Amino acid sequence: MISAKAPTFTFIDLFAGIGGFRLALGNLGGQCVNFSEIHNDAINTYCGNFGEDPRLNLGDITKVKSLPPHDILTAGVPCQSWSIAGKNLGFDDDRGQLWNDTLYLLNQSRPKAFIFENVKGLADPRNRGALSYIFARIRQAGYFAKSFVLNSSDYGVPQDRVRVYIVGFLSEAHLRKFCLPAPQAGTLKLIDVLQGEVCEPSVRGCGEMTDLFGTPLYDKRRYRKLIGMNDFFLFNDIRNGPTTIHSWDLLPTTDKQKHICLLLLRNRRKRAYGKLDGNPLSLAHFQGLDGSIRQEELEALVALGILKKVDYAYAVKPHGHMLLDKAEQLVLRHVAAGEITLDSLKECRELKKARVLLDKTIPALVAKEVLACSEVRYEFRYTKISTGIEGINRIFLPKSEVFPTLVASDTNDFIALNDIDADSEAEYRQAFLEEIFHKKLFRKISKEEACLIQGFPRNFQLPESRSRWMKLVGNSVSVPVVQMLSQAIIGTGCLGATIPCEAAA
Repeated sequence: MISAKAPTFTFIDLFAGIGGFRLALGNLGGQCVNFSEIHNDAINTYCGNFGEDPRLNLGDITKVKSLPPHDILTAGVPCQSWSIAGKNLGFDDDRGQLWNDTLYLLNQSRPKAFIFENVKGLADPRNRGALSYIFARIRQAGYFAKSFVLNSSDYGVPQDRVRVYIVGFLSEAHLRKFCLPAPQAGTLKLIDVLQGEVCEPSVRGCGEMTDLFGTPLYDKRRYRKLIGMNDFFLFNDIRNGPTTIHSWDLLPTTDKQKHICLLLLRNRRKRAYGKLDGNPLSLAHFQGLDGSIRQEELEALVALGILKKVDYAYAVKPHGHMLLDKAEQLVLRHVAAGEITLDSLKECRELKKARVLLDKTIPALVAKEVLACSEVRYEFRYTKISTGIEGINRIFLPKSEVFPTLVASDTNDFIALNDIDADSEAEYRQAFLEEIFHKKLFRKISKEEACLIQGFPRNFQLPESRSRWMKLVGNSVSVPVVQMLSQAIIGTGCLGATIPCEAAA
C-alpha cells in the first residue's frame, strides 16, 4: 500500500484510472476527498494500492451532480475524441461530451485550482475550435487557465509521451504567478529502468569527437541521429531510412522485386495516384514509372506476402428498388459519374460520423450486385505504421534515451537485449539483423518496467494479465509530470503557502 505525506491540502480525482494523479498529489501532501472511476480493473487497482475505501468512488461522472469542498480538481478526461488513433470527430463524438460534465463539476465545486490532462491532439490546429470552446467554458466558470504541451521525457521518465495539460486558478493573480519549470537535464534514461538480462549500451556516455586538429565534432550519438541512424530500428514498408527494416529485407527477394517495392514506397503518397496520404498503384501506374514491370511480377510479390491486391474503384450498377440498409444508402450517395473510389469514401466525413464500416458495407453491396469492381491496384500488405511487420513495429537498443508512448492496447515495440555500434549505415543495419533480429535477442517491456516508464513505483500492484495491466498503465498519466505541475500550483500560494518556483523545479 502506498503511503503519502501528512495532508496539507485536499483534491478530487476524476477519471482516476489507477491513480497517477493520486500518487503525484499524495507525494506532495494532498489528501484525496473522492475519486471517480467506472472500470472495475482500475477501481480495484486504485483501492488496492492506496488502501482506499471503494465507497469514496463517485462512479459515473455523468451522474454526479455535486462535489464536496476541495482545493484542487484533477481530471484525465478520456482522450479518444482527440487522439490521432480515433476518428478525430471531437465534439461530434459523444465521448467528447465528458468535457462538459467535467466543466460543470468545476463550476459547481469551485476549487482553488485544477489540472486537466488530454492527448496532444486536443492542441492540434484541427481541434482549435474544441480547445477554444473548453477555454470559453472555463472562463464562464470564473477561472483563468493556460494550456501546456509537455513531453514526459523532459520531466523525469524515459518515455516520449506528449500530452496537453490545462492548469487553471480562481484568481488571475495566481495564474500570473504560475511558472512552469524548465525541462530537467540528466533525467532517467531507458537503460536505467530496464530489468534483467539487458546489456549495458556500448556507446553510453561516449565523449565528444574531434578532428585531426582537435576541433570538436558532434558527439557520436548526436551525429548518428543527425544522419538518421536512430537508436531503434523501425519495421515498416511505408517509411524509409538508415534504420528502417522492410519486408523485402527479411524475405528472399530479387533486385527487381526490391526495385518495384521502392517504386511503390516513393510514389504512393503522390496526389497523382489518389487523395489519400498513401494510395495503392495500378499496373498502369507501375508501368508509367517503369515500362518493364509485368503483371506476373506484381502477383509474385502478392504471393510473397509483401504486396496485396486492393479493389480500388467500383462501377455502380442499376439497382432499382432493392432493399438497402442505411450504411449502404450513405455509401451510394457519394457517387461520381457512376463510379465510387476508395479514396473518396475514406475521406468522407459524413461516413465517418455515421461510423460506416467500409470493409463490411462495400462487400455487401458487391454481393448484392449493386457495385462491381472496375479497377484493381496494388499496395503493401503492411500499411499501418503502429502494426509494423509480422507483429514487430520497433526494436529499441539499450542506448535509446526513451521508450515510445505507452498505450492501452499495448504496442508492437520491443527492447533489444544487446547493443550494437557501427560507423556506416550499411554496417549498422547488418549488425542489427545479424546480432539482434535473427538471433531473436529482443523482448517486450515487463510490468515493472512499464510502471517505471510511467513514473510509478516498481512494485505497484497490477493484474497478472499483460493485456489488463498494459491497458491500465497505458491509460494513466506520467506521475512526475503531474507532480511537477502540482508543485508549481502550490508555489503560486493559491493554497495558502508560497513555495518559490525554483523549488518547483
